[in-house]
Amino acid sequence: MSFPKLGIFPWLLGILCLCSLCMADVHHYDFFVREANFTRLCNTKTMLVVNDSYPGPEIRVHRGDTVFVNVHNQGSYGFTIHWHGVKQPRNPWSDGPEYITQCPIEPGTNFTYEVILSDEIGTLWWHAHSDWTRGSVHGAFVILPAENETYPFRTPDADQTIILQSWYNEDFLQLIRNSLLTGQAVGPPNAYAINGHLGDTYGCNDTIFRMEVDYQETYLLRIINAAMNEEKFFSIANHTLTVVAQDASYVQRFATDYIMISPGQTMDVLVQANQNIGQYYMVMRNFHDSAAPSNNSITTGIFQYRNSVGGLISNASLVKLPQPDDTNATNTFLARIRNTRVRQNPRFNVPRRINRRVYIAISTNSIPCTNPECVTLTRTRFVAALNNVSFEFPTLDILQAYYNRSNGVFTTDFPQEPPEFYNFTGDLSGLNTNVTMGTRAVTLNYNEAVEIVFQATQLGAGGSHPLHLHGFSFYKVGTGSGNFNNVTDPRSYNLVNPPLINTVHVPARGWVALRFFANNPGVWFMHCHFERHSSWGMDTVFIVRNGAAANESILPPPPGMPVCSAA
Repeated sequence: MSFPKLGIFPWLLGILCLCSLCMADVHHYDFFVREANFTRLCNTKTMLVVNDSYPGPEIRVHRGDTVFVNVHNQGSYGFTIHWHGVKQPRNPWSDGPEYITQCPIEPGTNFTYEVILSDEIGTLWWHAHSDWTRGSVHGAFVILPAENETYPFRTPDADQTIILQSWYNEDFLQLIRNSLLTGQAVGPPNAYAINGHLGDTYGCNDTIFRMEVDYQETYLLRIINAAMNEEKFFSIANHTLTVVAQDASYVQRFATDYIMISPGQTMDVLVQANQNIGQYYMVMRNFHDSAAPSNNSITTGIFQYRNSVGGLISNASLVKLPQPDDTNATNTFLARIRNTRVRQNPRFNVPRRINRRVYIAISTNSIPCTNPECVTLTRTRFVAALNNVSFEFPTLDILQAYYNRSNGVFTTDFPQEPPEFYNFTGDLSGLNTNVTMGTRAVTLNYNEAVEIVFQATQLGAGGSHPLHLHGFSFYKVGTGSGNFNNVTDPRSYNLVNPPLINTVHVPARGWVALRFFANNPGVWFMHCHFERHSSWGMDTVFIVRNGAAANESILPPPPGMPVCSAA
């Protein structure tokens, strides 16, 4: 939807926005995080969950509201919670990544997060941000239009959250701890799940997720990829999907047979129940383009018309879904996502002139494995790096060290371009693959116009990467294959309608360019949302300095911030 030709005067639009904020509400939630037993794949395991549910409870509020979530740790180890995609203006204290903006919430204690919403609209999610605990500690964060707002399309008859998940028979935390100790990579999941259900393709009589619909009604699917290391194709047999939003920002609507969604991303999709009354498969499987092992099983749910009788109309293996290695299907789909100029969207504000460009080469490498428990034949273990720096998590959190001007926790010398330029996407035989370990950050001035170029490399297993930046949404202004050329490639940038997102797919053997204004002071984590890569060090930190005005500075810390055991 666009403005009529007569338009709305800017002053009137401003008044409407202020009125919307005046009507904002405050919500309170309690999260009780403890271990519970779950049976899948003929196996029962204990895992950490919120309020005894997998996935966890849904938060459902309106745009501009404030949410207080009191998190009670009734488990056996510390963790944190992150509100993925919420910008948290001036409030990094409640952003959540462990040892970046806070210390863990220790067993037997609690901490109340203040989640401040601004212009986000649509679907986001929350998840644990400590080691691999997000595998079972996660849930949807739904942001409905404000009281005086509408959707930029006909209001759907109902909505449904669809969370795509990884299932391991082993404990999530123990998986990564054993991996780092022994030097062996964590293998592919045993299965995948839709809203906690494994479906009917794994041969163990597991439950299947069913979405009941009424004929001729329109449904808004709020799709979240919570998988640990897998990008996903998703489709519904015989039904067309209409993409309307990504990462809490509306996009130009387009119809498609499938979507491709990376870990960390959310996508809002309309589907009309306009087929013959019956039961239809909804299916997902991996998009996988690296040399790493993968479980490419199809996982099923059911899109079921009310009062339908008989069996499923389609075979899951015959649903229109790209093959796991179909790079063309992925690139074609992603190229269709464009920003839309509707009044419900965040104000369009893509930087035209850049103050700071950070060029980051992504790699996976290996270093000597010195643990006595190391079992790899080469006595090495995997690490991952950005510009040859593999991130080391400190034992005191960076935000408090920065705010209190404490030394020795981090440095501000993260390299803003690769230390060595080579043919990143070509033959890398004979290349020195050594990395530096460190807790190194990038410091930005308030309101700098920033461009980040992510360059994929063929080091390690190669493949694509989903990169996520906390505290911001950014514009994806360009992407391409091969090595980025800083003279010719910016000429192809889309500065007219680039999508506004918080997690971006960096293509294998290619690059992607992002732009944003550094207008949110604080300490903000940036990392790969493949959990194995983040655990290996594919991370860094952006520190945005305070501006000149009081409303351009970090808020003071709230009472009761968790204390690190190393303090």
